[in-house]
Amino acid sequence: MASVLVVEDDQFVRSALIRHLTDAAHTVRSVGTALEALREVAHLRFDVVILDLGLPDLDGAEALKMLRGITDVPVIIATARDDEAEIVRLLNDGADDYLTKPFSPEHLSARMAAVLRRARGSAGAEPPSRLIQVGGLSIDPLRRQAELDGAPLDLTRREFDLLAFLAGRPGVVVARKELLAEVWQQSYGDDQTIDVHLSWLRRKLGETAARPRYLHTLRGVGVKLEPPRPEPAP
Repeated sequence: MASVLVVEDDQFVRSALIRHLTDAAHTVRSVGTALEALREVAHLRFDVVILDLGLPDLDGAEALKMLRGITDVPVIIATARDDEAEIVRLLNDGADDYLTKPFSPEHLSARMAAVLRRARGSAGAEPPSRLIQVGGLSIDPLRRQAELDGAPLDLTRREFDLLAFLAGRPGVVVARKELLAEVWQQSYGDDQTIDVHLSWLRRKLGETAARPRYLHTLRGVGVKLEPPRPEPAP
């Protein structure tokens, strides 16, 4: 079972989450503020964090950014907000999943199980030992470092996994279903999750969907990574 940190200031919701997670044999600690959450994560190891957005001392979106500065623990956002733009921002900022309140204990359990499978699958998989070179991209799977034209790329865990997976298959069109299975370790999901991470990755590679260099999307088919084409002679 998992070690879970619940970050929730509503005492009723907090008690219900603790009760459900404890009944499911998880080890649970809970706090009601963002600063308490940061202290807990800095000193203790957790398998997953359930993070409310409406915290009294700091908005949960800001707390997420601060958490990502010190840990890569999977974070599930629990929120009453359902604005699509905000959800996209949260995924960009490092959230692994989100739940819109109210949600059932069963729904929470299913999302937690999926997030934990992905995290443990990534940790247990043996990365390739060779350096991957595609054009000006250089990727070291063992050190989890990537460079573009000699400059380090500041990538999140998921962005690195996505880049390394595609770069390991240069020129091959990878279906979204395969990306979900291999990078996110899940058999189904929302294409928006892939689109968000591709968009963020493109920015860091200095390109856009309209003017791609490395990442090319084939509508209805999948995504491929290949070296940039040479500029035509003047």
